[in-house]
Amino acid sequence: MDDKLEYLWTFFSRYGDIYRVRRPSSEADTYVINDPAAVKQVLVSNHRNYTKGIGIDRVKILLGNGIMVSEGELWKRQRRMIQPCFQRAVIERFCSQFHNRSLELVGQWSRLAACGEPVNITAEMSRFTLQIILDAVFSTDLERLSQDTVGNPFHIITSESGRDLRFAVKFRALVPVVAGLIEQRRREGSEYFDFLSMLMAARDRDTGAPMDERQLIDEVLTLVVAGHETTASALNWVWYLLSMHPDAEERLHQEVDSRECPEKLLLDDLLTSSYAEQVIREALRLYPPGWLFTRRAIAHDRLGGYEVPPGTDIFISPYLLHRHPAHWPEADAFRPERFEPEVARSRERYVYIPFVAGPRHCVGESFAMAEMLILLRVAARRFRLRMAGSQTVELDAGVNLRTRHPLFMQLQPR
Repeated sequence: MDDKLEYLWTFFSRYGDIYRVRRPSSEADTYVINDPAAVKQVLVSNHRNYTKGIGIDRVKILLGNGIMVSEGELWKRQRRMIQPCFQRAVIERFCSQFHNRSLELVGQWSRLAACGEPVNITAEMSRFTLQIILDAVFSTDLERLSQDTVGNPFHIITSESGRDLRFAVKFRALVPVVAGLIEQRRREGSEYFDFLSMLMAARDRDTGAPMDERQLIDEVLTLVVAGHETTASALNWVWYLLSMHPDAEERLHQEVDSRECPEKLLLDDLLTSSYAEQVIREALRLYPPGWLFTRRAIAHDRLGGYEVPPGTDIFISPYLLHRHPAHWPEADAFRPERFEPEVARSRERYVYIPFVAGPRHCVGESFAMAEMLILLRVAARRFRLRMAGSQTVELDAGVNLRTRHPLFMQLQPR
């Protein structure tokens, strides 16, 4: 287990659902909460009393003042203007793109399987999800951009594994690239079906004003990062878990074999349920990409039996919450059946928050679930995936919860 996770787990086991940590570098205390009632209070019922917490300044270096880090009235305004990008009708139109990209990937895998070569599934998922979000943000402009800059400038996201200050500086160098695309579209009057066009056309409902250019660029870069990192990590864990649980994989195969048009069935499954969806949600339970996030109290509050003065940082760890033994029987076991509708409804709501909760719930959840479900179905119709050779799987709790080393898998045609 990663040292940070082990540290949190040890303290949780010793001190319970809510405990206070004194930080030598700060006058204010920090509370770590693993109680669903306290989580609901911070994220939902009293969310106005909490802002983003410790570490957010470093994220701002990377993403500017995009929706992931903004606060107050600016955040409300941006959320309202971005929300239409993720309406059901929009995602339905993107599904055909998800399906086509999935077929392309499976075609490449077929050639590798014929040669008996294992695939670096971690790298494959990173490239796949980057392509998906770039298609959605820039559509055909991406091809022109790649030609103009001698290659895709966004490949820095997959070629550099670190997410430190050096990466942030390189990533922010993409600002003029995005600004150039915006200017070109304005000059040509071009219209596209993609997020960039939707954001350029968005207007504030109260003033009728568009986003200013700096805000527009920050939101575009936020969508690229948010749409790639967490989904790539989640898919990596999905393939790992299925490779280790052939019984679950076989049930998945039985389901996908009975479906003729997986991309058309997707949104119905999002509203009802499918075993493929249960597999993904269970993977997100065991290995939530956002394994830790923070909030900071604006005014006094009370959580459980603790007084929370202004300035107090609150740590919430979905990784711990999702493995809480009081809420999840056999918490460390892979059991997709936990997400059968009746079982899920019987569970307390705030013990499962892979996409956070409350007003700052991830705006792109349906988009991410759609692309994961389509790829899972398309690939599962063609292959079984098995871990190649002897590999030690270690957790790396960095910006996202991922494997410390790439996972290599053998493709077995069905």
